[in-house]
Amino acid sequence: MSPARFGPRRYALCAVACLWAARAAPAQELNPRAYLISPVGTSAINLGYSHLEGSLDLSGAAPITDASGGINLGALGYYHALDFFGRSSNLAVALPYAAGEFDGTVAQAPKHAHRSGLLDSSVRFAVNLLGGPALTPEEFLQWRQDVLLGVSLKVVAPTGQYNPSALINLGTNRWAFKPEIGYSQRFGHWVLDGYAALWFFTENPEFFSHNQYFPGVRTRTQSPVAAYETHLSYDVRPRLWVSLDANFWSGGEASVNGVPNHGTYQRASRVGLTASIPVSARNSIKLSYNDGAYVRYGGNYRSISLSWQYGWVGWGPPLR
Repeated sequence: MSPARFGPRRYALCAVACLWAARAAPAQELNPRAYLISPVGTSAINLGYSHLEGSLDLSGAAPITDASGGINLGALGYYHALDFFGRSSNLAVALPYAAGEFDGTVAQAPKHAHRSGLLDSSVRFAVNLLGGPALTPEEFLQWRQDVLLGVSLKVVAPTGQYNPSALINLGTNRWAFKPEIGYSQRFGHWVLDGYAALWFFTENPEFFSHNQYFPGVRTRTQSPVAAYETHLSYDVRPRLWVSLDANFWSGGEASVNGVPNHGTYQRASRVGLTASIPVSARNSIKLSYNDGAYVRYGGNYRSISLSWQYGWVGWGPPLR
């Protein structure tokens, strides 16, 4: 394809492709033991870092070849366990930051892009429906897990860095909602988890608009994404465990001004390992590695993550 034929419509397709490629891996996280309960009043601060690196599979959705990327992600999170009408529940908030480098060949010319700034923030509320009543710390010491069934809702707010005239942004300029049902069952030292969810997205009312290519306003929509996740973990000793992780997601075809781009339909799976290691009574670290097992459109990244968690009982830090 010659540069002359690489017009505004093709640029828009590139934006869709690069946007998803940059976000696919962090959006489809592998999170073992997400529905295990905690004593009411438990709080935790999480500080995490992830490095993602690999190729970008654009599946013909944009005239970009030899695409690759490297992303550094940081996230600050807060977790609190609640009593919700007698059932165990929790609230989790996350504020992520990213810096990424992307390379590819566009219209036979090498291109490079750098982006850094805040990503969209999120809040997740989960409540246990079966097997996990709200427990005090004293009651929790006597409790033994069998079968747990819970539901959650994750909301991603459009708080990330966004410029409507730019092709590639860290923010999405839209809301996203993820209702999910989760199952967990213990077999001695083993814990089996399974989750099923749907992602829903609102419209981006200013997608690649107010610029030399499109002086007016363009809208972008995305179809729902079905996501499935499973984990098999083993307790080596209290608070020290390892997990084998896998997920699969499908859907998310993008449309600009009502015109769908069938090449942006996603179908992918990742597999990985996670280990949680206690450091002290209130501190622990979590290590994880995962890689793409199958990718049709999106970032085929290898991901290495390290997070630190400090936990206590109550809404605020402990008094000294």
